[in-house]
This record gives sequence, structure tokens and C-alpha cells, in this order.
Amino acid sequence: MQRIAVLGGGAWGTALAVHLARLGRDVTLWARDGALRSGRALHAAACVVSAIPSHGTRDVIRRARGLLPPEATVVSATKGLEVETLLRVSEVIEDELGSDRPIAVLSGPSFAAELARGAPTAVAVAGNCEATVAAVQREFRSGYFRLYATQDLVGVEIGGAMKNVIAIAAGAVESLGLGDNCPSALITRGLAEISRLASALGGQRETLAGLSGLGDLVLTCTGQLSRNRSVGIELGKGRPLEEILGKMRAVAEGVRTTEAALALGGRHGVELPITAQMADVLAGQKTPRVAVEELMLRRQRSEVEVE
Repeated sequence: MQRIAVLGGGAWGTALAVHLARLGRDVTLWARDGALRSGRALHAAACVVSAIPSHGTRDVIRRARGLLPPEATVVSATKGLEVETLLRVSEVIEDELGSDRPIAVLSGPSFAAELARGAPTAVAVAGNCEATVAAVQREFRSGYFRLYATQDLVGVEIGGAMKNVIAIAAGAVESLGLGDNCPSALITRGLAEISRLASALGGQRETLAGLSGLGDLVLTCTGQLSRNRSVGIELGKGRPLEEILGKMRAVAEGVRTTEAALALGGRHGVELPITAQMADVLAGQKTPRVAVEELMLRRQRSEVEVE
């Protein structure tokens, strides 16, 4: 993987490109349509890292399809769900490129700015092919970047997508000034909610106790650099969603993921109470304070009960 193309010039794509260049890889960062149309970004690439926001992934991968070298590995670094189809991002990529293409997923607690400056970071890399996962581990690792292998694509991607929903809720709770007990309970029950959905889709609950589940959830719910937490904080102050998003330069994936996750839960008969409340808050149908009250007044049950 000496030659690597990174699709997506946002913070995460840029951070990965900086990291890979620091390792001595020949890196091309695509951030404009012109470079993709000409094929320069993908020429002779052994690996293509897709860091496109979830809502733009299908279009970019479709346009890149004819330019990809046949043996190139695709690494998805996007956390989200495709709203129209409810597919995970790796499924979107496979849908466009075919099942024969080696695909891996990179996910875990990793703020772009910290990786870019070489702060110690550990993530999970998932894939159905052990050789592909091992190759990504080998080629992406450094003294400050460590990758743990797993075959649980479902668990890793659902954890990466849904933690953004819970992070919006965590930001709102923080903004309301409800103390420390409330966010701790929210994160814990949020993890239970994520784990239920992942398990229903065929994922492993153990995965959600790891880096791409608990690790990423805690970081995104509490970290100062979390975009989704920031959206929640502003919602807690009473500001409308349109105004909040209008002032943001980066994408807060949790806003789109909320409705998609709720629909996915409905399709598989999985109750997602926090996600459902956040959907109402994002739609302007209730305030964050009312959402908290309704969550607290739900029927009490066993902590290990499958809801």
C-alpha cells in the first residue's frame, strides 16, 4: 500500500492523509471534483480511503468506480448510515463496487486534530477478509496510531454511527446543567441501546464494549472537539436546529443518523428510546428537558432486560 488515495478533504480525511504521508506513503488527497474526474487521485492506488460524509458516499464511489485499480483495497472511514436505504457505509460501497472488492472499516475514538498532530490514538479495523484487515493494520500503524482487528463489521459500523446520536443527547443534557449523574446514565443506557440494535443486525455485543463502541461513545459524548455534542449543547440552549447547522462548517453525522437509526430499529423490532426522543427534539417537536423527563418516566424494568 505504498500509494494511497484519500477521498474527502474534511478534517478526518485530511488527518488520515497527513498521518499516512508522515509514514512515507505516496498520498493523494482528493477534495475536488476535477481531480476525481481526471483520475489523478486514484491512479495506481493500492488503497483508497473513503472519508466522505455518509450522504455523499454513494455518489463519490459511483463516480470513482471506473477509475479504481481492480486490486485496490477500499477503507471506509465514515461513521453513519445512508438515510434512503438504511445501509451501513461499507454496504453502500459494496453495493457500488461489488462483493469481490476488498473492503475494511476504520472506526474508534479518534478526533481528527489529535491524530494529525500525532497524539496517541487507538481504533478498530474491521473486515470480512483477515488478510485485508491485517494489511491495513500493518500499513496504517505507527508509534502513535494503533489498530485492533475484528471481523465484526456490523458492530463496528453501528457503534460508529449511533454514538453520534447519543452524543447530541449528551450535549443537550450538559447544556441543561442537570449534574453529573444524568450524563453518566445517558451514556450507559445509550450503549445498551446501540448494543441492542447491533445485536439485532448480527453484530457482537462484545464489539460494543470495545474501541468502536464504548470508547468512541465516551469520547464523542464528552470531548470538547465533538461536533455532535456541540449540536446538543446548542439545542439545550433553545436554539433551532437550522440555525445551529447553518453556523457549522463541518458535518454533524448524528443529525442524519437519528432518523435512519430509528427506522432501522423499527424494521428489526428494536426499541431505541433515546434515539426516539432525540428525533423529536431535532424535529422541534419537544424540548430537550421534556425529552429527559419522558425518558425518566418510562416503565421501569430489569437492567439486563431486552427492550
